[in-house]
Amino acid sequence: MGIEYITLLIVVSLLGLMALGVPLGITTLTVSLATALLYFGERAGFFIVAANVSEVLHKYELIAVPFFVFMANVLERSGIAKSLFDSMAIMGGRFRGSVGVQTCIVAVVLAAMSGIMGGEIVMLGLIALPQMLRLGYDKRLSIGIICAAGALATLIPPSVVLIIYGLAAQVSITKLFAASAVPGLILASLYVTYILVRVRLNPAMAPIYDIPETGLPFLKRLRYLKGVILPGVLIGAVLGVIYSGIATVTEAAAIGAVGALVVAAVRGELSWTMARDAMRQTVLTVGSIIWLVLGAVSLIGIYNRIGGGDFLRGVLTGLDIAPIMVIVVMMLIIMVLGTFLEWIAIIFITVPIFAPVVIDLGYDPVWFGVLFAMNIQIYYLSPPFGPACFFLKSVAPKEIELQDIFVAVMPFIGLQALGLFLVLFIPELALWLPSIMD
Repeated sequence: MGIEYITLLIVVSLLGLMALGVPLGITTLTVSLATALLYFGERAGFFIVAANVSEVLHKYELIAVPFFVFMANVLERSGIAKSLFDSMAIMGGRFRGSVGVQTCIVAVVLAAMSGIMGGEIVMLGLIALPQMLRLGYDKRLSIGIICAAGALATLIPPSVVLIIYGLAAQVSITKLFAASAVPGLILASLYVTYILVRVRLNPAMAPIYDIPETGLPFLKRLRYLKGVILPGVLIGAVLGVIYSGIATVTEAAAIGAVGALVVAAVRGELSWTMARDAMRQTVLTVGSIIWLVLGAVSLIGIYNRIGGGDFLRGVLTGLDIAPIMVIVVMMLIIMVLGTFLEWIAIIFITVPIFAPVVIDLGYDPVWFGVLFAMNIQIYYLSPPFGPACFFLKSVAPKEIELQDIFVAVMPFIGLQALGLFLVLFIPELALWLPSIMD
């Protein structure tokens, strides 16, 4: 049987098992094991699958994931997000749309402290959404801000998506972090610009945040910056040791985990119950990630051994189109896969095939990694399976329907696509900072 039919059979098997409700990690492991046994026999098949799994689990950089997840869980329970939002809202003063703008800024800070998207959207949904609705902000504008700004954790370092991509593509995670910083800020700036333009055209969408503190002179409002100090120190410590070369990403993640405990202690929020809950949630989150990693790695490992990787790379390089359009085709493939696969599976299934093609076409895999993360960000918001929408729905007021969230995120998906095309056609937006580090 030709590799074309094997590829089709694998895809059909994956879709069939997922349609039956089998978890994705188990699905990919089952299909990879079945393929290995059919091709290589019982003894060799089991050995090849185990070898593929063992190789990725021995990667030192993977340890950064539980550290960053633990850091995010501790910070979520320490109340730092609420203090940060309150401080930034007061510092914003009395201009129309200030709370929406400050929500975007807080989201950037939270993204730089956590690296995972789900927890950030839940925090913003619990803290910022009720505030905006109470102040009379347009419901759909408020929802869109929360989902889009919360999804910035996919791109802004220390993004877990970039860590996993770096492992799959075998590129420097430090350079990926440096490359993603500017595109992440560009996206945040696009969101802020959109908010200011919308509320200028329709002032009723965003009443002014009128409380006594916002009316104080700027110098007197500075004392409310105390909620920003601890997050700023933690971000500076984690990213500073990475970009300065003092520590590896994994070591910086450990510093962040310890720093989060220190922050919680300083705030008087550190307790055995809080630490236990944070560790429990970390185990659950990382456990689900590891299962997805194991399944995807074993599947792509077997597929490459039977010639599937060479087949797909040949298809991509054989396209009679401009090299940049090949990259566009890859982006479209990732978007389609995002409708039924988790992002981790997408990374380990596509990146080992795409990365060599990207290099053969003369492009930088670090730049492609930023595009990949931006594409995953679009997937996080896109109906009908956008995880960000479901995360927000889980904490939103009952009167907010899922359909309202799907409609609300549409303008922000357009802004995400605009940001992706900017980086696609102006690679220097992502590559100039890593070039300074060389």
